[in-house]
Amino acid sequence: MKPSTAFREFDEHKSRLRLQAEAVRKQLAEMDFVCPGSLHVRTKVCGKSSCRCANDVEARHGPYYEWSRYEGGRLVHRIITKEQAKLVERAIDSCRTLERLFHRWHEQTVQAIIALKNHK
Repeated sequence: MKPSTAFREFDEHKSRLRLQAEAVRKQLAEMDFVCPGSLHVRTKVCGKSSCRCANDVEARHGPYYEWSRYEGGRLVHRIITKEQAKLVERAIDSCRTLERLFHRWHEQTVQAIIALKNHK
């Protein structure tokens, strides 16, 4: 392939990459909270044999919202309120979106760099 064709293809990759980067920046601007982890909604049995939760699944205590994540290499669990759970859920979704966007952006960068090397 001629060098001029190689550079034209590289410029096309670079243009697509810039458009992708702009799309990523727009999505980032819409995010307010970002954090990894998982959110679990649990109900519990208290352990008292006289409590109705002992015999009725529908009468269990809760719901309780538990946020799990790694901090300093350790798995941390925290019981949070329903309001906090809404924020955490949004933050976890944003974090997963961010990871997908970064992965796609990374792949396109690698493709652009490889395209230039392969056509020299």
